[in-house]
Amino acid sequence: MLVAVVGCVATLCVGAVLRRDERSAAAVQMDRRAATVAAAVQAETRRYVDTLRTTAGAVGAQQILTADEYAAITAPLHFMRLAGSTSVALIVPARDSEVEQVQRTWRDRGEPGLTLRPVGTGEHAFSVLATELDGTTGAVGLDVTQSPAPAAALAQSRRSRQVAVSDTYELLVDRRLPAAERQLSFVLAAPIYRENGQSFLGWILLGVRGQDFMGATLTAAGRDLTDLRLEAENANGKTVTVASMHNPAKRRADLHRAVDVPVADSAWTVHLAAAHSDLPGAGTGLPAAATGGGLLLTLLLTTLVWVLATGRDRAESRVRAKTSQLLTEQAETKRQAVLLRAVLDSISDGVTVAGPQGSFLLHNPAAREILGQDDDSAGGTETWQEHFGLYRPDGVTPFPAAEMPLVRALAGESVDQVEMVVRHSGHPDDRVLSVSARPIDTSRGRRGAVAVFHDITDRKRVETELRGFAGVVAHDLKAPLTLVSAYAELVADALDDLADGAGAPTLDQARQGTAKVLHGAARMQRLINELLDYTAARDATLRVERLSLRALVDDVVTTRTDAPDLEPGARPDVFVGPLPDVHADPVLLRQVIDNLVGNAVKYTPPGQAPRIDITARTDEDGGVRVRIADRGIGIPDGEHAAVFDSFHRASNGAGHPGTGLGLAICRRIVERHGGHIDASPNPGGGTVFAFTLPGAVAYGPEPMNAVREPAPTG
Repeated sequence: MLVAVVGCVATLCVGAVLRRDERSAAAVQMDRRAATVAAAVQAETRRYVDTLRTTAGAVGAQQILTADEYAAITAPLHFMRLAGSTSVALIVPARDSEVEQVQRTWRDRGEPGLTLRPVGTGEHAFSVLATELDGTTGAVGLDVTQSPAPAAALAQSRRSRQVAVSDTYELLVDRRLPAAERQLSFVLAAPIYRENGQSFLGWILLGVRGQDFMGATLTAAGRDLTDLRLEAENANGKTVTVASMHNPAKRRADLHRAVDVPVADSAWTVHLAAAHSDLPGAGTGLPAAATGGGLLLTLLLTTLVWVLATGRDRAESRVRAKTSQLLTEQAETKRQAVLLRAVLDSISDGVTVAGPQGSFLLHNPAAREILGQDDDSAGGTETWQEHFGLYRPDGVTPFPAAEMPLVRALAGESVDQVEMVVRHSGHPDDRVLSVSARPIDTSRGRRGAVAVFHDITDRKRVETELRGFAGVVAHDLKAPLTLVSAYAELVADALDDLADGAGAPTLDQARQGTAKVLHGAARMQRLINELLDYTAARDATLRVERLSLRALVDDVVTTRTDAPDLEPGARPDVFVGPLPDVHADPVLLRQVIDNLVGNAVKYTPPGQAPRIDITARTDEDGGVRVRIADRGIGIPDGEHAAVFDSFHRASNGAGHPGTGLGLAICRRIVERHGGHIDASPNPGGGTVFAFTLPGAVAYGPEPMNAVREPAPTG
């Protein structure tokens, strides 16, 4: 009776809790649906804004814009499926005294039938060119200022230099349609500038019908909803519905949400309504099923208790059977342990298992032979470095206990192929190991770790020999290349002297061949130098000292800005913020900064002066993060990490000479200093390179003021 009563009460409570959870799940689904709809609306509007901004940029890039060029620029918009778009028009400003001149200008540029029709007096904004996107016949020559909504959008766009959205209203071209066919619409306005943003030409104006614009998006996003509305303000400041979706077959709505969505420089509101039972996960019938199942389970438990109470003999028989099974499993477990031990003893790689406190639980013979010490005599993790003679791959720096693979695995981290050097009385010659470690569960939830040691001494020796060979070959190639360059220059000078009397085709062909020799020799010379730098960046001895980062940066910047081969107007504009002292190798650090500044100058679009910002900040742990931002051509999305790989060149840099080793050299040097380097897009265009270095604060008593990193410029 007790089991029956408790089971029924518990079942009813579970059913009530599940019903409450269904309601909560419906609310969560409603929130997710609201976020999804808002994201869909925002993504669709952002596509229109980006398209308009791109079109305005293309128009502004024309020296003298004609009607044919405008038609060619806007032709791709026909294929972009901009739902609801009516036309994309070029709007130019004109005062009363300028109307005739503007009209003549655009007639001469390919719009002979243009007639400007000003409304009122003062400042006007005329549609001089238009491309129809929906098949309707638009009009040029209209004064857009006659409608307050687009006029306000034009003014805001010119003031902010960004794309602006108007309040909702009826488009001028739609006023010809019957009232039943009209929709609330809006326009997007993008300013057009020339000469690096100094000369204002006008606006690109895109008319969009609201319901056509978002109808398909709302229908796709609101299939489980009862109502979905997109609202905005009209020219009178009243809230109106831009687009809507209604499912009459759905149940009465009991959940409502409202989400603001940014559209250009404005914000619209999406209203959602749904019945909780129509949402996924909220109408599963789980409470009823759980209640019925619980009652059935209660009945079964009641029957089982009665059977157990009357079946003592059966229970004892089952206990004996389970005991026999347990003994069998124990014997099998022991056999498996013996087999595992035999496997561990036979493999050539060392295997070590450590317990939660760093005590060693298991070593195979290979591990004892590779480490060359009695592992059981080692103390805690803080004594492992001294006991086993563990060093970093340079063979000089003691390996920090916190960074040892087995210690990191004890902390729950998986570690792969960490190289370290073992050197002590048992191994007087350096032995290089590759160590991988994984956390394991030793017993009763207590964390341990297993490490696998692989002796790679011979392989590292071969790699060292290969690096030395590559360095020797690269060094020896420099001499013949120098001779090739010298003789090619002599030939070129001789050809110039004979130019007045020699046959033109023969001399031209000789000059071209000589130029190719010089170009090839210079390219090979550059590749060899970068190969030598790439090898030195990894193998050269670090000579770390405290140095002034500001003095080093000033030296590099002065060298770059005073270069005699700079073209007029191409001198870099460099801003250098406050820079703290650092601990680093001055020669290698200079190479990093020179490579990054050189890339910023090199990958700047033609005709544009390079702009570089060099700043730094000191972190709480004393490290220094240096930031070099440029306004160059940037790095394509998805390639910001790959550009640091050897011989990798960004896909948009094919027109610039290079070997693809510069950034790989930077990464090697920074990582040898214990830092990290990365690249990210500059919000205003270009790339931001940032790397970390040990700061002087962490190595000396002198106080240093932290340098705050400035916000990216737009």
